Amino acid sequence: YHFTGCLILWYSFLCISAGHCAAVLSALRAHCGPLPGALGRVPALAASSASGGSKTLNTSLFVPLTVKPQGPSADGDVGAELTRPLEKNEVKKILDKFYKRKEIQKLGADYGLDARLFHQAFISFRNYIMQSHSLDVDIHIVLNDICFSAAHVDDLFPFFLRHAKQIFPMLECKDDLRKISDLRLPPNWYPEARAIQRKITFHSGPTNSEKTYHAIQKYLSAKSGVYCGPLKLLAHEIFEKSNAAGVPCDLVTGEERVTVETDGKQAAHVACTVEMCSVMTPYEVAVIDEIQMIRDPARGWAWTRALLGLCAEEIHLCGESAAIDLVTELMYTTGEEVEVRNYKRLTPISVLDHALESLDNLRPGDCVVCFSKNDIYSVSRQIEIWGLESAVIYGSLPPGTKLAQAKKFNDPNDPCKILVAPDAIGMGLNLSIRRIIFYSLLKPSINEKGEKEIEPITTSQALQIAGRAGRFSSQYKEGEVTTMNREDLGLHPTAEQIEMFAYHLPDTTLSNLIDIFVDFSQVDGQYFVCNMDDFEFSAELIQHIPLSLRVRYVFCTAPISKKQPFVCSSLLQFARQYSRNEPLTFAWLRRYIKWPLHPPKNIKDLMDLEAVHEVLDLYLWLSYRFMDMFPDASLIRDLQKELDGIIQDGVHNITKLIKISETHKLLNLESSLAGSQSRLSGTLKSQARRVRGTKTTGSKAAEPPGASTGEISLASRLVQQGLLTPDMLKQLEKEWLTQQTEHHRERAESGTYSKGTRRKKKEHNSD
Repeated sequence: YHFTGCLILWYSFLCISAGHCAAVLSALRAHCGPLPGALGRVPALAASSASGGSKTLNTSLFVPLTVKPQGPSADGDVGAELTRPLEKNEVKKILDKFYKRKEIQKLGADYGLDARLFHQAFISFRNYIMQSHSLDVDIHIVLNDICFSAAHVDDLFPFFLRHAKQIFPMLECKDDLRKISDLRLPPNWYPEARAIQRKITFHSGPTNSEKTYHAIQKYLSAKSGVYCGPLKLLAHEIFEKSNAAGVPCDLVTGEERVTVETDGKQAAHVACTVEMCSVMTPYEVAVIDEIQMIRDPARGWAWTRALLGLCAEEIHLCGESAAIDLVTELMYTTGEEVEVRNYKRLTPISVLDHALESLDNLRPGDCVVCFSKNDIYSVSRQIEIWGLESAVIYGSLPPGTKLAQAKKFNDPNDPCKILVAPDAIGMGLNLSIRRIIFYSLLKPSINEKGEKEIEPITTSQALQIAGRAGRFSSQYKEGEVTTMNREDLGLHPTAEQIEMFAYHLPDTTLSNLIDIFVDFSQVDGQYFVCNMDDFEFSAELIQHIPLSLRVRYVFCTAPISKKQPFVCSSLLQFARQYSRNEPLTFAWLRRYIKWPLHPPKNIKDLMDLEAVHEVLDLYLWLSYRFMDMFPDASLIRDLQKELDGIIQDGVHNITKLIKISETHKLLNLESSLAGSQSRLSGTLKSQARRVRGTKTTGSKAAEPPGASTGEISLASRLVQQGLLTPDMLKQLEKEWLTQQTEHHRERAESGTYSKGTRRKKKEHNSD
């Protein structure tokens, strides 16, 4: 992608474990106070920026079309009748001479044929000439004249160029494609917003500074308003708060529409996720929360669209001070000034001078922040071992389950006093947290090649998350933050732009259209083209299904998780049903998901239920775009609420499920699912066959003393297959050794054992 004027920080992978962690923790120290031990030097940072304007096209994206040789003509070979039949050997020599001429190669470059395209075009041109039974009269006569030295070999170029434009149609319309993909003046995309003089106010400050509170008060006191948030939970929160304050407010998310007026009319206020805000509806006040996410490579386009396109007299932005300069520069292009209001944190927060080191040191009000689902499972399991009860929140849980877990943790009368959650809690969820504990400062991510990487969290992310401790409205008036271990802005092409590209390139796939669009695109100032990997993944998934371009585009913008094979296959099935003009009814969907579903018996069952919930979300999302083909949204929503309850029960018993899953060696199944995103449903079956066919081998490294040969080979196979991690194996060995030590101590104290006692001990050890 071509990133223009957008500062991108690249961090050396070798510095992850020491240097960058030091940078993050140093920032926390500067923000909050002293912190656990210093960790080395801050690594060097590299800035990358590029200017707008014309750029060299990536011709590897130009996929050649096939031009079939001409068969026998019903009118006969007119060219041969006028001259003579061509000798194929003579023609081949002429074509080879044509290809080798430097003048021809240079002339081809002048018409957009670089060395790669020139070679591909020539091979196709030569095959066409040599394999055709008859040629058009004009080219036949020229070839014949060249054979008799009555014409020059260079006279073939017009015919060659005509053929090249047939197999590479983008050569004929490059200028038009550049105009369509010119993204250098995004403000002009929103004439309704440019027709009014908007007042922009930036509420800047750290977490827990009431910057959002002041913006929401403006929203509630206005005649009409829209709240744009980063999470469905935050949209729900403002929806409930607004209606509780006597201000009728609707809710709009990708999968949900809730109207509060009895006659079904839209309320003057609406709370929505930022992607769902209307840039055509006029409002008095608009609030855009977490404006710093305008830089996000995947979702930044939504904040850019809201900031430039909302038709509101007043725009209130809430976010970090680091985004002020960027927003100010963007508003300069629209001729609008930005008023900045700075806020200070209402409650103090300090960084402890020691790490937690052990979960045994947890206290009521603690929140352990994890960056992977496996870590969340593991921490929850360990907390349960210490005899404590924890609430669990993570991304793939339904909103209802998340809210229930948050309510459980916030309730002072509930015995659950520990929270285990991902970094999403930094997005403004109201949680009564005393202390934030970073389980790690390294976060897994997927790079532009689709490869998994482990990167340190940024300074702003660390501050955002840490700031959730000691909120002003909670029971804890002071916040603390520590670590577990001591060492330890964007644009998205519109459907209209893609349709215009397809007009010029009618035989090109949607995925390839996107690649070519991005390559042609030109951006200026602070803009960059967003990451299109998820869009292209969906485009390739449903490429073989006959759909109109506009419908295909909508399906590809549906939010799905590539890590969930069942969700991916469901998108495929939904698209197939749509292409057959067969409505996806309530009865059909019940059969598809095999309803009724049962409570989960292990973690894999819980993950399967979460995938089904995501499929129901996908149905609801599509039902608002294709109401005729997805007609039973209200029934599906009732079904989803029932499933939500089943999942809530499963999460409530999550520690029990984790314990059972460890017994069945299923805890690390998430990594297997992540690797199966391109293979979908067949992966697990083939993996099972490989496990059954694997020859058993021993592993002395992880062998507990006295373990049987069968147990050794099983552990080794499970580690090799990725169903059991080495860390889990070490933990099991540690527990086994501790247990053995206790047994020996008891034996030494008692002196003798009865036969019944020995039998009981033996059975316990074998378990």
